Amino acid sequence: QLQLVESGGGLVQPGGSLRLSCEASGDNLADYDISWFRQAPGKEREAISCISSRDGTRNYIDSVQGRFTISRDSAKNTVYLQMDSLKPEDTAVYLCAVDDYCAGYAPRVRFWGQGTQVTVSS
Repeated sequence: QLQLVESGGGLVQPGGSLRLSCEASGDNLADYDISWFRQAPGKEREAISCISSRDGTRNYIDSVQGRFTISRDSAKNTVYLQMDSLKPEDTAVYLCAVDDYCAGYAPRVRFWGQGTQVTVSS
């Protein structure tokens, strides 16, 4: 059974950076399309970035394009989300997920991590 564990969240000032990790156990993460979602208080869970298992294609929502970078280290069975130029509106719980075909639709996600809190505040 695949299990996902996120880490790397924390408190950062606006303009700062964080790198989130999504480490897998129980299966080979490279075989799956992996998305990062986030959920802010009172808001719906939204997909923000995905990396394809087939060709490594990456996609991002407009609000993080150019600031966030998703990547995969197959040797470590880990997917990362490098977040730069962070803004207060990026504050949320960030979760990684197995997201078939990078659909970005939370009800269809098969496996979730537990999430890691990111707070952007001065």
